[in-house]
Amino acid sequence: MDQLTGMSVFGWEFLGTALLLLFGNGVCAANGLRTSGARNTGWLIIAFGWGFAVFIGASVADVSGGHLNPAVTLGLAINGSTSWNLVPYYIAGQLLGAFTGAVLAWAAFKQLFDANNVDEAGNVTGDNAGTGGMFFTGPAHGNNFWNAVTEFIATYALLAFILFGPGGGELGPMKYLAVSFIVVGIGMSLGSPTGYAINPARDLGPRLAYAFALPIPGKGDANWGYAWVPIVAPLLGAAAAGLTAVVLL
Repeated sequence: MDQLTGMSVFGWEFLGTALLLLFGNGVCAANGLRTSGARNTGWLIIAFGWGFAVFIGASVADVSGGHLNPAVTLGLAINGSTSWNLVPYYIAGQLLGAFTGAVLAWAAFKQLFDANNVDEAGNVTGDNAGTGGMFFTGPAHGNNFWNAVTEFIATYALLAFILFGPGGGELGPMKYLAVSFIVVGIGMSLGSPTGYAINPARDLGPRLAYAFALPIPGKGDANWGYAWVPIVAPLLGAAAAGLTAVVLL
């Protein structure tokens, strides 16, 4: 990674993270929108959809290591696998890519979002008030301390595999595939309390897009009172995993 330039890192992480959110937000929209053929297909489809989204995005961003996640970048920087000088470029690309991916997911489902707010007779239903959860995460219960604990544990588990698993902190095509299944496993086992952000960019970029850019009729608010949890807790989990790697490896 030493030969990478900041702009190269930014560009590849932007593209990979945009694809991550296009497919990740897309599977949530497909599951939740009233006129979608995939409506109510359930948590399992969402978990696999996000896992495949990770594989697609990371594989495309292979040149930069396919981090797609500030928590991954932080953990790899702490254990020495990523240069600290490149960390701002990684995070900027990830945040802007996540914002863009959310906009692309909305564009792909634009007609369905419009139809979701009215019934077949044309009466406004207000169903779009709950569409924020198709873009950003929210908790099952409102105790943010315990929600942060959940996000910390889930992110530590993700980084533990990346840092301590086969190949250590080296990422590559086969590891992207393995990480995608770890993400599926986290979604199935630990995802329901908070929606398993495990990635500050994956949550904040689409939250900003939903709040300020997406013209969804009748949309709800962006739940800013919760927004710090999927930013702070994953970064703390990643830092803890990175420090564990420094001590043990």
